[in-house]
Amino acid sequence: MDDEGQCLAPGEDGEIVLRGPQVFSSYLNVPDATREAFYSPGWFRTGDIGRVDPEDGYLTVTGRSKELIISGGLNVYPREVELALESHPEVERAAVVGAPSERWGEEVVAFVVPVKGGAVDAEALADHVREHLSAYKCPKRFIEIEELPRDEMGKVQRDELIRAAQEEARAGPAL
Repeated sequence: MDDEGQCLAPGEDGEIVLRGPQVFSSYLNVPDATREAFYSPGWFRTGDIGRVDPEDGYLTVTGRSKELIISGGLNVYPREVELALESHPEVERAAVVGAPSERWGEEVVAFVVPVKGGAVDAEALADHVREHLSAYKCPKRFIEIEELPRDEMGKVQRDELIRAAQEEARAGPAL
């Protein structure tokens, strides 16, 4: 669904929602949270972003709504950018965040873990990403990092990366 709770056509990115007898109907004694978590009538908002393939009907999860980057008024889904980065032979892992930007609102910043013993060539990586993504989705900066910060569950700590991107911007140029 879109932000107003309207169904989207196959091929369009939107929030994945669900309902059924197995889905809870509200938060007990927390009406504000219930209003935020549900579209009427009874659709639970998962917070996941996805799209239904118009050809085969499969649902692909493309990201999380809380991770969405809005750069220059356009939506950028971090996972899409990460997949493009991770398809480069010099990249082991990548995480993408939106860092505050006076010009863009948020700018796309990529944290890149190179393959063991390697290093990342930012220009080559930028060229590679431009071959796979629209220009507005391409990272404005690439920051090489030894390891992505993760919590106890193994989830990338994006808030920590946003802070690191802000510090790096104040300190000077990246890769």
